Amino acid sequence: MITVFGSINMDLIATTSRLPKPGETVAGNGFSTAAGGKGANQALAARRAGCTVHMAGAVGRDGFAEAALALLKDAGTELGSVKKVDEPTGTALILVGGDGENMIAVVPGANGTVTAADADAAIAGMSKEDILMLQLEVSAPAVERALAAARAKGIRTVLNLAPLIADAARLGRLADIVIANETEFELLAGVDGMDAAAREASLKRLHAETGQTLIVTLGADGVIAIRDGQIFQATGLKIEPVDTVGAGDTFCGYFAASLDEGLDFETALRRAAVAGSLACLKQGAQPSIPESAEVANKL
Repeated sequence: MITVFGSINMDLIATTSRLPKPGETVAGNGFSTAAGGKGANQALAARRAGCTVHMAGAVGRDGFAEAALALLKDAGTELGSVKKVDEPTGTALILVGGDGENMIAVVPGANGTVTAADADAAIAGMSKEDILMLQLEVSAPAVERALAAARAKGIRTVLNLAPLIADAARLGRLADIVIANETEFELLAGVDGMDAAAREASLKRLHAETGQTLIVTLGADGVIAIRDGQIFQATGLKIEPVDTVGAGDTFCGYFAASLDEGLDFETALRRAAVAGSLACLKQGAQPSIPESAEVANKL
């Protein structure tokens, strides 16, 4: 079983021919809404990968709440640990350019009410065989408590270092498995502007210091990771991206699900990378997450 402790949002998505420069206004050519939030996205990805998933987080009592939970509910995600609060449901304002790249501003709303007490409640029903998956769209103290409580029970933890908050590097040291993109990994390693050789050297150095499993996603170039002293690499699919907004969360959810299913590490990386590629072929964070059979057909 996987418990996801994290954010639940409603995404408001505008598409443009290109992303604006600072201070510039560009004309949009489309608008849509979709359920999102890094926590909810990763929970749905793990569920579509075939795992039993419990979601822990918060939504408001507003019109966005039901829509934000709809796909999770339809997929059979356990939502008993999602509380309702008076703050508005979290929102993400997303611009998607013609090349599939995106810009995102996140307004926490209800996600900001998730506390250390909620972390304790989420961990209370878990066992050593379970996996706890976290991100950084709820408060740092809540994430820290969840990581500590899980470690005390011997539960494996997977932390996605996104978004890049001030406490990211410190919290990253507390998880068993850390997933970061190139920029996030530079913060974790304390090195700017890495090339491939510097990235591998930093992976080896951090792994020697902490013993953690470290995974760095590289967009179209796939993923590089270190586990038990060994470097692993995996590639996704060659695609023409439509929208990359859900790729990272899809990778995380599928990776955790693959571990939960008992797949070996290298296979888990490849499966997650393929799933992340497929998530770039549709718009929206959650609508783009592929089903398990679709991923299996591309392996």
